[in-house]
Amino acid sequence: TEAKKPTPASPLFSFSNPSASFGFGFGAAPGPPPPPLPPAVEVLLSEESPVAAGNLEPVVVDDSLSIYKGRVNTSDVFGVKNSDLVPGKYEGGLKLWEGSLDLVKTLNSDIKDDRLLMEGKHVLELGCGHGLPGIYAGLKDFNAEVLRCLTIPNVKANLLKKSSQGTSTSRSIGFYAGDWSEIDKLLLCGDAVQDKITNLRTENEGYRGYDIILMAETVYALDSLPSLYRLVKKCLHYPSGVVYMAGKKHYFGVGGGTRQFLRLVREDGAMQSDLLAEVTDGSSNVREVWKFSFK
Repeated sequence: TEAKKPTPASPLFSFSNPSASFGFGFGAAPGPPPPPLPPAVEVLLSEESPVAAGNLEPVVVDDSLSIYKGRVNTSDVFGVKNSDLVPGKYEGGLKLWEGSLDLVKTLNSDIKDDRLLMEGKHVLELGCGHGLPGIYAGLKDFNAEVLRCLTIPNVKANLLKKSSQGTSTSRSIGFYAGDWSEIDKLLLCGDAVQDKITNLRTENEGYRGYDIILMAETVYALDSLPSLYRLVKKCLHYPSGVVYMAGKKHYFGVGGGTRQFLRLVREDGAMQSDLLAEVTDGSSNVREVWKFSFK
């Protein structure tokens, strides 16, 4: 059944990128307190940075589909040397991480085997950099600079090109930057918040929220996991929404990982978890793809 058309304030496809890190470990970090987090903001499609991704490269999903991605470096965007992580400034969003491709391949497999339907669904990708899982969802029916320089150009190269050719239906797309603890104020605006208030979210009543939430490589920082899990529960459509999460089993040096996030889910007891894939291809430490849904 086709989902109700969302209001402009609640896009059908949303891309969110965290704007800052909480640090590593559960204890307070030594030294002076970190600067206050920037407010959550919406980044418009028209705000594509002049330092935008160029030289599009194809990422082959299967024999019938490729997704195109750009490439930019951290020195051009953030004024720092190429690095995977600069705490408080850059969280690795310009790099195409392995988990993003793992997630796209799992979505593709579930759709082909009729285990997942994307058409008409309200989809949110959390922690997007290149935005490939969210772009894949659109093709089948943290940081504001990353959105402007990489995510928006990639979306334009894939979804808007398809739309202009008349090969995809019209859709609403939104981009948001902010901390996990604050960004729900933007993600749950418009009809989503209204539905949540009027239905009161009892065990027998749902609210609009997002039908599908996608996350790839978002569980690396241990301190951020509780806020991320609370955000997922706030944003996911109750009771039928599903979450697809891809990431490394353990992130050496920073303490997070899929199993740390899984522990939070199981201790909370509100959602069930299913392991969909384990990847041991040698390109990194062990990676996993999990699916979560309300019990």
